[in-house]
Amino acid sequence: MKKEFVVKSIDAAPDGAPYVVVSLSSVKDLKDGISSPQNPFGSPKVMGFSNMNDMMKDLNKMLAGAGGGFGMQGGITQLKLEMHEYKELGLAVGDKVFLELTKEESLGI
Repeated sequence: MKKEFVVKSIDAAPDGAPYVVVSLSSVKDLKDGISSPQNPFGSPKVMGFSNMNDMMKDLNKMLAGAGGGFGMQGGITQLKLEMHEYKELGLAVGDKVFLELTKEESLGI
């Protein structure tokens, strides 16, 4: 399977390790306008709670509305590349890239 993506952002490793996190967005999503600028914290709705039980019940709904929880946007694929891989590829934001996934065939096992 081969898919086409566009480099959306390139970030340093959050723990200071020698790798970068490359965020990719599907070309199809970009054409459809799905990846338009969004609030990084998910839904712009403000949720009111009258007690702790209501807050805990609605917490899952709130996180699911954020595109997977904790502010992550849906439709984003992230890759962790070592520094030498990143330098070798010479990636920049806006570049078109292709990812190809193949499954190893195991015979006789």
